Amino acid sequence: MEKTDIITVSNPKSPIAEAYRTLRTNIQFSSFDKSVQTVSITSSGPGEGKSTIASNLAVVTAESGKKTLLIDCDQRKPMLHKIFNLSNLVGLSNLLAGEVTIENAIKPTAMENLSIITAGTRPPNPSELLGSAKMKHFIEDMKEKFDFIILDTPPVLIVTDAQLLADYTDGYLLVVSSGTAERNAAIKSKELLENVNAKILGVVLNNLDVNESSYYGYYYQYYYAEQPLKTQRKRK
Repeated sequence: MEKTDIITVSNPKSPIAEAYRTLRTNIQFSSFDKSVQTVSITSSGPGEGKSTIASNLAVVTAESGKKTLLIDCDQRKPMLHKIFNLSNLVGLSNLLAGEVTIENAIKPTAMENLSIITAGTRPPNPSELLGSAKMKHFIEDMKEKFDFIILDTPPVLIVTDAQLLADYTDGYLLVVSSGTAERNAAIKSKELLENVNAKILGVVLNNLDVNESSYYGYYYQYYYAEQPLKTQRKRK
């Protein structure tokens, strides 16, 4: 993959990249009754990093050997095509409108096992599009072709789009930005998802300020620092 800001690609040994692998594992073990194959990622409001979470989770899931599909369901403010440097001329909206085939809508990436469907041309009725029978049938078809599907959805307090996907997703991750999201907003988001019987797999705390003087920062340095750095410490 060419120049990218996706930390699981640019710095796979970082503590943050390892946190995404932990998130991947937690999702896998979040349900004992039914395997989790489709996950919707949302947030209370804009700017909390849900697309970043979705992108990195997709990367580490693909790295684990699972055939992964990442879908941009945010028709109003799509981000995945920018993160992965892809064209957004054709995407999910065009596919559901019958303008293109699945083969034309799915975009392969340089990473093995990872494919993406961008948002596509913005439709006049995003909510109706995502809540349509075509969308439900499309997801069911993708379950036959992919091991794991991640849906990047709009903020749940802004529009109803994320709630509309509850019938055909196995669970939700609610992204909360540390120091940005209000407690009441996060609680309200949880309530809105529960109102449509959505299963909340967990909450992802994003943008947490962890400096290197913390225990976790020291733990990372101890295990991952290069030998010259260790030598310098001994000379002190």
